[in-house]
Amino acid sequence: MSFLSALTVSVSGMSAQRQRVNTISENIANAQTTRTPQGGPYRRREVILAAVSNDRTFEQELRAQDRSLSTATEVKVVGIVQDNRPPILRYEPGHPDANVEGYVEMPNVKVIEEMVNLMTASRSYEANAAAFNAAKGMAQAALDLGRA
Repeated sequence: MSFLSALTVSVSGMSAQRQRVNTISENIANAQTTRTPQGGPYRRREVILAAVSNDRTFEQELRAQDRSLSTATEVKVVGIVQDNRPPILRYEPGHPDANVEGYVEMPNVKVIEEMVNLMTASRSYEANAAAFNAAKGMAQAALDLGRA
């Protein structure tokens, strides 16, 4: 893996994890939103990530002259999907959005689950930043050797 591809993988990973953090933060912020413009309670969202490859076959990879090339070149956000779990019913007869039985449809957001996801995304971002800084440091060291 070349220095440039190492930087590309790290930068795309940081960008993907930043999108995850933003989406998780939105979920937490709307954990009590019972009415949206679309109607009904807020629905939890989740980021779908995928590794993007250079589309070489295994044989091409084995025969490649430059063995430093890697098949995975970056991470992409494929999309943001809505969680299809049903809303959580909470008995609150005085709530303006309560049905005739007194139940309110609350968002399908579990705050503890979101906090765990937030910590995971944050740690993944930090790991990508550390890999970026390590690759940058190696590139700088190589440049310094070339100057000497």
